[in-house]
Amino acid sequence: MLLIVRLFFIFLGIVLQFPVPAAVAQGAREPTIWSCRDKDGRTHVTNLKEDTTGKNCKVVQQSRVQVVPGAAQSAKPGAKPAPTAFPREDSQARSAAKSRQREILERELEREQTLLEQARKELAEQEAVRYGDERNYAKVLERLQKYKDSVEVHEKNLESLRRELVNLDR
Repeated sequence: MLLIVRLFFIFLGIVLQFPVPAAVAQGAREPTIWSCRDKDGRTHVTNLKEDTTGKNCKVVQQSRVQVVPGAAQSAKPGAKPAPTAFPREDSQARSAAKSRQREILERELEREQTLLEQARKELAEQEAVRYGDERNYAKVLERLQKYKDSVEVHEKNLESLRRELVNLDR
């Protein structure tokens, strides 16, 4: 019987730990859950009302109805169209924004290239050095790994910046 009670509380803890998603709460009602003791003293957990007859039952979880307003639809029959004086971007503003983007990307590209050169230099310096406590080559590789990772990160950043510059022309 203790095992059943423990399982019940574990089940209850799991159920109460995870919140019900909004879509589930809106679409389907949660059933009422009862904890019942029968004539022999055994505890049963059920969500069926028929199983509660003739037993000492207590409500553990009861469904609550939540009313959530629906999303506003813009395609209603009486909906007003967008105003004609709505601000629009002209070709000059678009080209100015693209040139600003290009300048920023080129500055970032130059900075990333200098950081890559610096990371490669540090890696080369560390590869040339071997400390006395590094008799095992695995320790050398472990020490060099952060420098290799730094070089790899800067190379990936350069690649993505170049890709963005190419995509800017499209």
